[in-house]
Amino acid sequence: MLTDVHEKLRQRIEVLAAQPTETLDLRAAREAFEELIDGLNRGTIRAATPTEDGRWITHAWVKQGILLGFRIGQLVDYSTERFPFFDKDTYPLKPLTLADRVRIVPGGSSIRTGAYLAPGVVCMPPMYVNVGAYVDEGTMIDSHALVGSCAQIGKRVHLSAAAQIGGVLEPVGARPVIIEDDVFVGGGCGIYEGCLVRKGAVLAPGVILTGSTKLYDLVHERILAPAPGEPLEVPPYAVVVPGARAVRSAFGEAHGLSLYTPVIVKYRDARTNAATALEESLR
Repeated sequence: MLTDVHEKLRQRIEVLAAQPTETLDLRAAREAFEELIDGLNRGTIRAATPTEDGRWITHAWVKQGILLGFRIGQLVDYSTERFPFFDKDTYPLKPLTLADRVRIVPGGSSIRTGAYLAPGVVCMPPMYVNVGAYVDEGTMIDSHALVGSCAQIGKRVHLSAAAQIGGVLEPVGARPVIIEDDVFVGGGCGIYEGCLVRKGAVLAPGVILTGSTKLYDLVHERILAPAPGEPLEVPPYAVVVPGARAVRSAFGEAHGLSLYTPVIVKYRDARTNAATALEESLR
């Protein structure tokens, strides 16, 4: 449910986004965009929000506002002596202070303005968080990990080294990638195209999930495929590993070919919890 202030902002952004660039009211666009970015930075505005029954609602107007910022921005030089940096003046680095209680270990990490990082988030270098992303309390973003535009990351998530959480700005109505609370994402995983990874799931290193991926559940002997118009959903507490399925054509069988596929081999138990737990001392 939007507040009255956010509802008025939504209406303003939708009107501005529909205007051609040639006739766009730049002052009004800048004011609306800055109000949106402030809300995204504070976490009071999100690109997608959960409902009490476990559904997720995508807010297309938020992505419209982010895209508006690219339209009205001017390329500027943000460089320092040791760090060349050229971007739109609407998208500098995120303003962070010690009061935000976010750990950013030195070594080349970047967080773009318009991303929210909650207290207790740990950022290991080098990593990147893009505009519109929401990263909740106690999550660790490991080295070479990416949190793409508008991705929603829950509490106590571990994004291991080189994990790629895809972003989405267009089409504006598309759901972003969503990782719910207590998920473990192994090294080198790729999660794209609006996939929803439910609470407590474990993705072993190397798992790749897209919006059209089929997920084979060995435990319940079923195939989980995206519903029409919906991205893939990984069940709560599922443990997913990279697998393969044989190519049944004559050519495939003659050459022993197989295709990659993710497989649920079990559901999370005490042993899995111990293997994926983050040491509290690291926080």
